[in-house]
Amino acid sequence: MTWIFTPEHVDTPDATALRRAYYGDVAGRYWKRPATEAEIDEGLAGDGVEQLTPPTGRFLVGRYDGTPAACGGVLLLDAERAELTRVFLRHAFRGKGGAGALMDGLEDAARDLGARRTVLNTRLDLVEARALYTRHGYAEIPAYCSGPYMEIWYGKEL
Repeated sequence: MTWIFTPEHVDTPDATALRRAYYGDVAGRYWKRPATEAEIDEGLAGDGVEQLTPPTGRFLVGRYDGTPAACGGVLLLDAERAELTRVFLRHAFRGKGGAGALMDGLEDAARDLGARRTVLNTRLDLVEARALYTRHGYAEIPAYCSGPYMEIWYGKEL
C-alpha cells in the first residue's frame, strides 16, 4: 500500500471532490451537523482556490493505491512565507501514513516556490490537525492574519 502525492489543478474531478470533502468535514464539525451540498457550494464559491496554482501556489492530491484520499494547498504570502491550507485526509485513510507524507509534500512544494518558512492557521476544535502540525515540527506563532474560523496559528522554518 503506497501513497503518491502529485500537484494537480484545483478543478480536476479528484481535486474538486477532495476540496468538497474537506469543506464538508470542517464545516460540519463547526456546525455540529453535516453540511448540505448547497452549504458546501456556498462555502467553496469565491474561496480563492485559484491562487493555489503556479506561480502563487500549488495544490497536491494524494492517492492511496490509486484512490484519491488526501489534499492540501500551498499559497505564497510573500517572498519568504508560504501558507499551508486545505490540509485534509479522508477519514477512511487516516492512520496509514498519509498525513506525514502530505506535510512533507506541502513543505517541498513551498520550498519549490521559494519559501523559507511555512505558516498556517486552524481552529481549536480541529484537534487532529493541531496534533499533526505539532508532530511535524510546527510551533504556535502570533496571528499573521484574521478571520472568523482562525483561532490558532503555527509556523515552521524550512
